[in-house]
Amino acid sequence: MAFHQELEAITQAFSGHGVDEKSLVTLLGKWDPLERESFRKKTPHLFTEDHERHFQRWDDHYVHLLKHEFVRFKNAVVLWSMHPWERDARLVREALKKGQNAYGVLIEVACTRSSEELLGARKAYHSLFDHSIEEDVASHIHAIERKLLIALLSAYRYEGSKVKDDTAKSEAKVLSNAIKNAHKKPINEDDEVIRILSTRSKLHLQAVYKHYNEISGKNLDEDLDDLRFKETVQCLCIPQIYFSKVLNAALRIDVDKNTKKSLTRVIVTRAEIDMKEIKAEYHNLYGVSLPQKVEEVARGNYKDFLLNLIVRGG
Repeated sequence: MAFHQELEAITQAFSGHGVDEKSLVTLLGKWDPLERESFRKKTPHLFTEDHERHFQRWDDHYVHLLKHEFVRFKNAVVLWSMHPWERDARLVREALKKGQNAYGVLIEVACTRSSEELLGARKAYHSLFDHSIEEDVASHIHAIERKLLIALLSAYRYEGSKVKDDTAKSEAKVLSNAIKNAHKKPINEDDEVIRILSTRSKLHLQAVYKHYNEISGKNLDEDLDDLRFKETVQCLCIPQIYFSKVLNAALRIDVDKNTKKSLTRVIVTRAEIDMKEIKAEYHNLYGVSLPQKVEEVARGNYKDFLLNLIVRGG
């Protein structure tokens, strides 16, 4: 391989989600001092030139970002190896520490797990942190979404097949009226809306979702302006669309490190649940297969591990 090709390969190894360990070992590891200097001079996005002292130094900000890329594979392996209860408990704990921008993870855990899985996460949280999820949510979150989040995380939903269609239609009307009157009473202060979303079975809420569309001509999540309520409805009623959108955002090159972490979280937690349906929905929404997009954006062992999990899902 010519040096300019090696240089391009190493530049690519540092670009994307994760790093290409094989290229770093086989190419960078054999370069002599002049070749490494050439690499530094030809990658100004990685190195800055100190003209006064005549040397090139790593860009501090990029080194900070690179640390996250090197551990991305390790984090995926550790998360995959965990018992699902512990995994969800730790995801909740991390989201609470990160603050408001991560509260969507709380909704994701509360609304896309089965009743037994959510109960298991609450038990694991007790074991790991000597607190309950509910008390930590109550003590960490002081904004208006606290009421919704506690209700969702405390739920133990009916998971049978019976749905009372008349009740679903009636509650679709309740939601429609609440949204129309949100200028008088904000949706996040409406106890009836919170009751419906936090106690009804997922099959019931999917029927509500259908009736809402028939009543208003739009989907329920499209009419909700409040982000947390929108995420709640998507996770409960159209989870594969929700996960596809999260994955698409995480697979962009220019996103922050927390958004990138969603790629690991979603693929690891859904690999053995509904990955086949997520892949189909992703292709439907974005016109490209999920494995193809991961192949394009991710690097090295991290990429290979994610692709293996995606294949497991069928």
